[in-house]
Amino acid sequence: MDADVIVVGAGLAGLVACAELVRAGKKVVLLDQENAANLGGQAFWSFGGIFLVDTPMQRRLGVKDSFDLAWQDWQGSAAWDRLDGDHPEDEWAEKWGRAFVEFAAAEARPWLQEQGVRFTPVVGWAERGAGSAAGHGNSVPRFHVPWGTGTGISEPFADRAREAADVRGLTLRFRHRVDRLEFTDGRVTGVSGAVLAPDEAPRGVSSSREEVGSFSLEAQAVVIATGGIGGDHDRVRRWWPERLGIPPKKMVTGVPAHVDGRMLDIAAEQGVRLVNRDRMWHYTEGLQNWDPVWPGHGIRILPGPSSMWLDARGRRLPAPGLPGYDTLGTLKILRTTPDIADYDYSWFVLDQTIVKKEFALSGSEQNPDITGRDLGLLLRTRLGRSAPGPVEAFKEHGADFVVADDLAELVRGMNALTGDDLLDEDGIRAQIVARDNELVNPYSKDAQTIGIRNSRRFLGDRLFRTATPHALLDPKHGPLIAVRLWIVTRKTLGGIQTDLQGRALDAEGRPIEGLYAAGEAAGFGGGGAHGYNALEGTFLGQCTFTGRTVGRALAAAL
Repeated sequence: MDADVIVVGAGLAGLVACAELVRAGKKVVLLDQENAANLGGQAFWSFGGIFLVDTPMQRRLGVKDSFDLAWQDWQGSAAWDRLDGDHPEDEWAEKWGRAFVEFAAAEARPWLQEQGVRFTPVVGWAERGAGSAAGHGNSVPRFHVPWGTGTGISEPFADRAREAADVRGLTLRFRHRVDRLEFTDGRVTGVSGAVLAPDEAPRGVSSSREEVGSFSLEAQAVVIATGGIGGDHDRVRRWWPERLGIPPKKMVTGVPAHVDGRMLDIAAEQGVRLVNRDRMWHYTEGLQNWDPVWPGHGIRILPGPSSMWLDARGRRLPAPGLPGYDTLGTLKILRTTPDIADYDYSWFVLDQTIVKKEFALSGSEQNPDITGRDLGLLLRTRLGRSAPGPVEAFKEHGADFVVADDLAELVRGMNALTGDDLLDEDGIRAQIVARDNELVNPYSKDAQTIGIRNSRRFLGDRLFRTATPHALLDPKHGPLIAVRLWIVTRKTLGGIQTDLQGRALDAEGRPIEGLYAAGEAAGFGGGGAHGYNALEGTFLGQCTFTGRTVGRALAAAL
């Protein structure tokens, strides 16, 4: 035996599982196909938000939250409907969903703080939903932002792994690519694969796949924590669901290239049950990164509620296609509407007042104030007279921004950028005027205007995320800005079906002895704990929760 447990994948879920196992005195080998610079995986690059329920931070901002309200929101968003037959795809997913909401409402915050995670006082209102109390969306703000953004979540566990390496029972083996699960009498007893050539590429940069050797390791159990498929557009298109229309010809990529999904296919080929593979989470507000790290590197705008959203032909999107409301609802509009589905982009139209107050960019490197844990810079950046520096850099250098002093110039620039002359100035002007007319009173029939007024009733949004309502064509708030938006690939919502201990199941729904899965590879629990939709802050939250659950289950079993 080379170890008690082999963990495949050095992202957040794998690191949390390792931390629990090492704490219990188990001998662990952690394998990853990338180099040591990538310890922490995708979580390192993220904005880091965590879904928490009924916290002191919420209460200080006047938010009344509860488990019952959060579970209502989760069920309405998940809409689990694969519950029939002998081995339903959603059977364990629903159980994992409830278990996570219970965790988010009780143990999550104090446990994360014990691990070294510290939270800012900011609570964001993400994924506000489709307009129905019982349907998709967060009824209240629940997006808790840690100091350090994604690094504030991943680095405490990465540091623990570095400290434990070769001292407290943890062996780190980078550039080891697992190609096969090894079985003995029906039980998983190890893994084998290729040793890849040394490569000192910086974090996130694509690395060599040259093979320089092979390896085989034995253990009492194996944990698959290798993430999803977002870095491989061919796999994304292969599993793209018909309900979301036509997959785009061009997408930008929200994760490094090594998030390729190959371990999921290997597991499936060896009898592991994968479910809900057509459920996925891709954002509709993607930008081409002007300073990319990985191929096709896309950055997502985290929008406030005030930008006008136009399709490729210049028509305002109907609800729920509003900024920050319903990610997959908007994706469905863009990809199933017949006369725009051939176009892979849409538009935000806004002004300087909105961009400086409402634009945030997803990514630890795009938020130096929070990533650097600098409260003074945070206040100057978020409450200052200009947009945050990274936003201004995109406005200046990004391929998807058009800036103009008047609408005629803006529309000419938009048409020039795409080269298809689809946009009509008069048509866009009429829509903006109609929108501006709705702002004269503190009430409105316009769904977006109602949402803006609602947003400003929440103190956090009024201070940090929602501009004072104003007319877009008022030159005092200029210049005007248009932003071309792409689909940015991100998360896999389905995956390896697991029971509530994290044990991987076979085609007959039976636990495979010695095999566990955690994080995105397990569909964030049970092969689909999110169901059809996510409520944001739940990806990292469920990586920690599933990793903790698997680590504790194995520590007790071995």
